[in-house]
Amino acid sequence: MFSKRTEWKLTPNELSLRLEAIERQGKPVLNLIESNPTRCGLRYPKRRILKALASARNISYEPSGTGSVSAREAIVRYYQSRGFSVDPKRIFLTASTSESYSVIFRLLLNHGEHILAPRPSYPLFEFLAQLNDGIIDFYRLGYDNGWHIDLDDFKKSVGAQTRAVVIVNPNNPTGSFLKQKERLEINHICRQQDTAIICDEVFSDFYFSGDENRIGSMVENNAVLTFTLGGISKSLGLPQMKLGWIVVSGPDDMVKTTTERLEIILDTYLSVNTPAQNALPAWLLLRPVIQRRILRHLKNNKDFIAKRLTKGNICQCLHAEGGWYAVLRLPKTRSEEQWILEFLEADRVLVHPGYFFDFEQEAHIVLSLLVHPRTFKEGFNRILKRILAAAS
Repeated sequence: MFSKRTEWKLTPNELSLRLEAIERQGKPVLNLIESNPTRCGLRYPKRRILKALASARNISYEPSGTGSVSAREAIVRYYQSRGFSVDPKRIFLTASTSESYSVIFRLLLNHGEHILAPRPSYPLFEFLAQLNDGIIDFYRLGYDNGWHIDLDDFKKSVGAQTRAVVIVNPNNPTGSFLKQKERLEINHICRQQDTAIICDEVFSDFYFSGDENRIGSMVENNAVLTFTLGGISKSLGLPQMKLGWIVVSGPDDMVKTTTERLEIILDTYLSVNTPAQNALPAWLLLRPVIQRRILRHLKNNKDFIAKRLTKGNICQCLHAEGGWYAVLRLPKTRSEEQWILEFLEADRVLVHPGYFFDFEQEAHIVLSLLVHPRTFKEGFNRILKRILAAAS
């Protein structure tokens, strides 16, 4: 009865089962994986956000495959504020970054063709590729006091059936940005293989320090066909408003053909709601306020980890340049599964295991830096106490 593309393993994993059992007992758990900004104690400028939705223009429906002119021009100004130039005719609105991926996969992939994505990274890509009849392959991110793309592995992984490569900038959860040298090499490889680039930049506003070698955005990448993804779920901390975008760049002839086809695909669904499009110009004006408050959480929690993990600790926080997450490398005295279940059942703290993000080796855990600092500090102290006790 059902399609093969939905033949997923639907049984809950052990962590989910144990968490449900604890919650049924009414025992409180400190959630250190919470990444929903609306549940992390952030103070939003609520009146200004809601006022932007109270527009008489929302009564009129003017469907457009590209999205409204006012919303796209607001996105142009957003990139200008970051030092990038974008043509509004090359911007396409979507209801989410996940939809952006699906639309691009539909544009590029025939049945059984391949997408290349980073590892470790967020496990969303496998589902999206499968739902769009594609096959997912992976290239390696290596770590040597900092994360980098393994360019030798990348080159080997791009095959004749690879229609696009995914770059997450900064990567989730490693927090690593694309570098100048990496972009040059990736452009060279993709040009040779006639392969497009999809650059997911939803976390790109959140970085911890400056770096002249860092690629802030791929919106001006014209060497090969490039799709740059953004949205307000992360940049404004408003996932409930459901608005993302695609910026197309590359050789002019390719961009022309691409935008024509992309508009038809998006015109078929018209999934972006009118109130969000009309509100976007006003919402983007709130970006400095909202991002400042998000960054306060991120930096407070990041600094707290640094203070607690002094040199010589058996637990290491891997270097991150930005993003919303922290990756901790734990002693191999236990498996990741054993560590996270012990944190949950003995300490009432919920963390992500590294295998959730396809880390090559054990043992790693992933924490959300977005969590309210008070909750984060208490939860982190509990798991660190557990780690130190296990080593004594």
